[in-house]
Amino acid sequence: MAGQDLGALLDGPANGILVVSDLDGLPAADLAIVATTSDLNQVAGTLLPLLERSYNVLSICEELAYPWQSHPDLARRLDETARAKGVTVLGSGANPGILMDTLPLLLTALTQRVENVRIRRRTNMSRYGAILSKFGLGLTAEEFEKARSRGEVVGHYGFEQALGALAAGLGWDLDSVDVGEVEPAVVTTSPRVGEHRRIEPGQISAVTHAARGVLRGETVIDLEITFGFFEPADEVTAGDDYRIVGEEQVIDLRSSVGFDSFLSTIAAAANAAAAVVEARPGLLSMADLPARALAAKGERRASRAPLRTTAPQN
Repeated sequence: MAGQDLGALLDGPANGILVVSDLDGLPAADLAIVATTSDLNQVAGTLLPLLERSYNVLSICEELAYPWQSHPDLARRLDETARAKGVTVLGSGANPGILMDTLPLLLTALTQRVENVRIRRRTNMSRYGAILSKFGLGLTAEEFEKARSRGEVVGHYGFEQALGALAAGLGWDLDSVDVGEVEPAVVTTSPRVGEHRRIEPGQISAVTHAARGVLRGETVIDLEITFGFFEPADEVTAGDDYRIVGEEQVIDLRSSVGFDSFLSTIAAAANAAAAVVEARPGLLSMADLPARALAAKGERRASRAPLRTTAPQN
């Protein structure tokens, strides 16, 4: 695609913005958004050169959301490079970023002392394409076991980072972070059709992946996500449950429909973009930014749109 017009590639009019094949060809800008891989060790090869070129950087890499415990040396290097260049680097998205760390941290403000946090997410994956393979969706049970033994089924990236961000916000120094193996949850008896993938009867249509944070021998953070292609009649359907057990009260937040991870990740990155440019230099997490800076930007975007030249018709 190098050298081709971006507008034309998106089936629209040419806009004069050409795709480049290396970072040296990028134009000057306030912010670079990196939307490639979930593995921080891999994406660092893109993040660091961008920071060296004095770009503020926002990435939807899950492991960038809070890498201080999981990738301490790399986190320190990203932080030091960003500070030296006077720019900011931020991991943003739905899981983690908002739904499994920043949102539950905000909920804990309703009690003075938290005893434990429990989150259950059941998220619809029918919009996704290539990443479905890492969950093992669309495989038979036998194929799943073979793929998992080869390291091809890895499940969710970001549990360690979500647990780390939650624990840091609550002042907990966890004894351990235990991430389980991804497990089949539903084998479909009917076809499931997504935007990029069809799952046939006899194939896995939902998997579950879980992790927990242990403090003084007790599980204080309990996270579980079920990823799948759901139908209304299924026993397992999309939805989200948050429970914060506090000293004074138990805080429950439930959504029978659930937060769409696909749309939520796009929105979280778009809404945080301006905040990254304006934030203090260094490696930050979403919880480091003020809530007002992360709020939806749609109204402000609309206010900059051209005025209508004719009155709308009823």
